[in-house]
Amino acid sequence: MRVLPAAPPIEGLSAVVTGGSRGLGLLMGRQLLRRGCDVVLLARDEAELGRAVGKLRQWGGGTVRAVVCDVRDRAAVQDRLAEIAAEHDGLDIVIANAGIIQVGPADALGSDGFDEAMDSVFNGALNTALAALPHLRRSPAGGRLALVGSVGGLLAVPHLLPYSCAKSAVAALAEGLHAEEAPHGVTVTAVHPGLMRTGSHLHALFGGDRRREYAWFSALAGAPVLSMNAERAAERIVTALQRRRPRIVLTPAARLGATAHGLAPVTTTRLASAVARVLPRNGARGTVDGSTVAAGEQPPARRLRGVLGALNERAADRFNQR
Repeated sequence: MRVLPAAPPIEGLSAVVTGGSRGLGLLMGRQLLRRGCDVVLLARDEAELGRAVGKLRQWGGGTVRAVVCDVRDRAAVQDRLAEIAAEHDGLDIVIANAGIIQVGPADALGSDGFDEAMDSVFNGALNTALAALPHLRRSPAGGRLALVGSVGGLLAVPHLLPYSCAKSAVAALAEGLHAEEAPHGVTVTAVHPGLMRTGSHLHALFGGDRRREYAWFSALAGAPVLSMNAERAAERIVTALQRRRPRIVLTPAARLGATAHGLAPVTTTRLASAVARVLPRNGARGTVDGSTVAAGEQPPARRLRGVLGALNERAADRFNQR
C-alpha cells in the first residue's frame, strides 16, 4: 500500500476562511485551529460569527476571531484582508468557501437566480482570490489558496443549475490560478465536494414546488451512502491544502460522476435527463430558505426524510446552522 509522506506543518501560520460561520466553513476553521493556525472567520452575519467563534474556542489550538464581511463587495474584501494581513504580519492560507445554493427548475429560479449565484459563489471566490494573492505571494511559508467548488461544477445537476454554473466558473478559476501562481510560489487547490452532512439544507433556497424540492434535497443531502460526514470532509480538504494538492474531489459518488462525465458525457447527460423527469415540476417563482419551508409548508415524505436525514439534522445542530 502506498504511504503518503507526512504533510508539512502549518502551525503558526495565519489562515482566513470565508463563509466560516457555519457548516463546512466552520469545520475547516476547526481543522486549521487544531493544526495550530491563527484563524480568522469571515461571514456576513455578526451574531452567527459570534456563535462560531465560541464553538471554535472550545477546541483550542491557535487563535480564532471573526470579521464581518460580504464577499460580494470587492472593496470590502480587499480592505478586510489587508487589515488581517497587517495584524498578522502577512497571510499564509486563504479558503474561499462562501456561497449560496438554490434548488428548483431553472425557469422557476429565473435569471435573477443565476445572477445571485454568480455574484455570491463565483464573484465571492474571485474577489477573495484577487484580494488574497498579493499577500499570499509574500508568505515566507509559500501561500496556499483553496477555492471551494462542487461536483456540481464538474457536471450539470438538474434543479441546481445556477449553482452548477457558478461552481463551474470557480473550477476554471482554480485551475487557471494554480497554473499562473506557480511561479510566485503560491499553490491553489480546487475543492469539489459531493453531498455532505452539514445541515446546509436549512439555508438552501428553494423555488418551484418548494415543498417537494425541499423533500428530495434534504433527504439526499443526509443519506449516509450518498453523503459524507462533514468533519471528515473538512479534515481531507485541509490536508489537501496542507499538501498543496491542485485538486480534490470528495465522496465516491462525486468521483464516479465526475469520471463518468469526463469519459462519457453524452451518456451522463442522458442519465441526468432521466433524473430530471422524476423531479418536481412547475411551482412558484422566487425562493424561500429551507428552514422556512420545513417550518411552515409541511414537505411530504416526512418519515422517509426523518430516516435519511437524521444525521443531517444532527449536523445542523452541531455546526451552527439553526
